This record gives sequence, C-alpha cells and structure tokens, in this order.
Amino acid sequence: MTANYEDLKQLDHTHLWHPFTQMQEWMGEDPLIIERGEGHYLIDVQGRRYLDGVSSLWCNVHGHRKPELDEALKRQIGRLAHSTFLGLSHVPGIELSHKLIEIAPPGLTRVFYSDSGATAVEIALKMAFQYWQLKGEKERTRFASLAEAYHGDTIGAMSVGYSETFHHFHRPLLFPVIRLNPPHIFRYLRRMDEQEALKSAIREAEETLSRERRSLAALIMEPLMQGAAGMWSQPPGYVKALKGICRKNRILFILDEVATGFGRTGKMFACEHESVSPDILCLAKGISGGYLPLAATLATEEIFSAFLGEYQEFKSFFHGHTYTGNPLGCAVALANLELFKRQKILEKMRPKILYLIKRLEEDFLSLPHVGDVRQWGFMVGIELVENKAALKAYPSARRVGRQVIREARKKGVIIRPLGDVIVLMPPLTIADGELKTLVDVVYDCIRQVTES
Repeated sequence: MTANYEDLKQLDHTHLWHPFTQMQEWMGEDPLIIERGEGHYLIDVQGRRYLDGVSSLWCNVHGHRKPELDEALKRQIGRLAHSTFLGLSHVPGIELSHKLIEIAPPGLTRVFYSDSGATAVEIALKMAFQYWQLKGEKERTRFASLAEAYHGDTIGAMSVGYSETFHHFHRPLLFPVIRLNPPHIFRYLRRMDEQEALKSAIREAEETLSRERRSLAALIMEPLMQGAAGMWSQPPGYVKALKGICRKNRILFILDEVATGFGRTGKMFACEHESVSPDILCLAKGISGGYLPLAATLATEEIFSAFLGEYQEFKSFFHGHTYTGNPLGCAVALANLELFKRQKILEKMRPKILYLIKRLEEDFLSLPHVGDVRQWGFMVGIELVENKAALKAYPSARRVGRQVIREARKKGVIIRPLGDVIVLMPPLTIADGELKTLVDVVYDCIRQVTES
C-alpha cells in the first residue's frame, strides 16, 4: 500500500492541477488520495475511513455506493451511454424532465439540460437576455445580483457572482452588474438587529430595482443561503420581497438553487420556504445524487414561447453541449428522485435539523472565537474570528480554517472551509450517530485550534 501511495503521489504532483488549490503548497504536502466510498464515508488508498462532512462538495445526497443509484446506472449502461440531444431525444431525458416539472415550483414548465451549476447559470442569463431582445425591449441588457454572491466560474457566472479573491484577475473580462446588499451586510457588518437588517435590505432593493427597472433583464440570487460566498443566510421574508419587487417592475427573477436545491435546506427547493416561484430556476449538484455531472435550467412557458418562430427568424436558443442531457446522468437522477419519495428523505431530516440547531446554539455560539453561526437545514457556516467583540478576522496567513479541517481529518472527518468559515454540509441520509460525530469533531477542532 505504501509504495502504491508514493507512486500515486508522485504522479499527482507531476501531472495534476487541482481546482481552487495553491499548487505550490499542494506539491509540498502528502495528499489525501481517495480510493472508494462506502455509505457516508470516503476511504483512502491506505484504508483509512473519513466521514464525508461536506457531501463531496455539497452534491452527495444518499451516501456513496447507494445500491439503487448503482443499479440505475448499470441498467442505463446496458441500453445507451450517450446520444446527442441536438435534434434527437431519449427516454431518460424525457422522463426526468417530467419528474422535475412535477416537483418544481409552480409555473415552471420547460427543462434545459447542461452539466454544471455554472453552465446552468450561464444558460439562465442568456435565456433572460435573449427573451427581452425577442420581446422587443432591447434596452433590458443588465443584470442585478447580491453583493458577495457566487454563481460559478464561467464568464457570465463570474460577472453576476463576483468574488474579489476568486475573480480579480479576470475583472476586465466581466460585464458590469448592479449589486444589492443582502440582509447580512446590515446585520453582520453594520450591527443592526435581524429585523432592521431585513427592512434595510428590502428598502435598498426596492429603490435600486425600481430606479433601474427599464434597463434590467433579471435579478439572480441564491435563496436563503449564499453558499460559496461564505454561507451567508437570509432571514424569512427576503426572497419573497425581492420576487414581489421584480414582478412589480417586470424584471425576471432567477433563482440559483445549485447548492440549496434537492433537500439541503429541509425542503426540496429553498424557495418553497417562502412559497416563491421564479421565472428561471438553476439546478445541479444534488440532481444526480452526487453521481454524475448534470444540471438543469427550468423556465416558464412565457419565456419559452418567446423563442418560438419560423426557422428563418433565427429565434432559437443557440446554446448546447456535447453531453447535454446525458442518458446516464438522467437515469441516475430519476433514481435519485425516486429515493427522495420512497424513503421520505425530507421528513427524516427534520429531527436532525433540530438537533443541528440545538447544538449550534448551545455549543458553538458561546465559543470565544466563533463570530457567527449561519444555518438553513443541512447548510451550516461557522465563522471563526480573532476578536469576537470587534468581529475582527484572523490574518489570512494564519490559515485558521485550514488548521481546523486538518485537525478534523486526523479524527476521521472531511470538511472544507471557505476561508475561516467552517462549512458543514453532510449527506441528507447521515445517521444520528454520524451527525453527532461530525458536530463533536468540528467543535473539538475549533476549540483546539483557536484556543491554543
């Protein structure tokens, strides 16, 4: 095993370029190399087991090697691995579209497939832009989004979800976007209470969107929880208010539920908490249970109908990928949705969500270096700070978040931070004892690192 590990390590360090990773640092360390998965655990090439505390980057739903999902893949491989969706269709792609519309917020009727969250967002932006051009309102060319948002790493997604840390080198490539300050800006940074922060955020959105209504094609936002931006939560009422403002000003409302969708917040889609239906909905990550890259952008019939016309009018939506609607991904996504229904996944999450709320409030909020705790369902962000009273961040060179995850790894738990925000995003089917282990280990590691 040791020789095999060393060979793999050398090959990795010689040939690979890992995402969101400083490779100089990576090549000076011993990498964790995963060989297989089992239930809610990942197992490395040396046989060590790790609880998957971030669902393999927020996409694993039912654990690894789920028999029903494995079988769905095997059955589909025996029929068809891939066929183009350009000018053809196939059975799992058709059936999945029907199931998605059945569970989607009311009013969404059309499904456009892609392969990742960023491309689902890119498609939504292009749809919204072209919709207004086809409707003859050609001045509607701009987009609004939330400050400190993150929507992916393609050019359009970077533009609406700009992060100075991630994207500053590419700023000249990006188009300008109108930014709205979400409630956490007023609560966390300006020290307002939650209700006043909510009112201030809605007031600002009303003023900005009304003023810019004739130039705006759409507002895009993550509902309830801004994920990769730092796990920033929104209080109840914010999503509903923004939808109302958009409707009043005839601005399309796009919800990016790449991270929040498929049960992460305790409902199938986060917007259900607010009884809100968007004009366009972006889905990915949990859509295939964490098995294969698949995404979908759902739209209303009103938007779809604007693209209909004679061939020579060239009103078609000219967008697509080689693997659009891949049959393997669609087949496993169908099995994933069936598991949600048959195993009552959302219902079984409720007591675990209550357990998380209790532990976070009772244990973590009182820690001297925990500045804030944000949660919606199984989405948790624990922000570590050097000075709690002043909410003063640690110097980035201290790598405090990274120290915590490395200590957790020694205790058999895999988590991944966003800077100094410790993220917990376990599989939805995590057992009670496993959830307790995850929370206990993270608590102990935060204390160990911040109090040393």
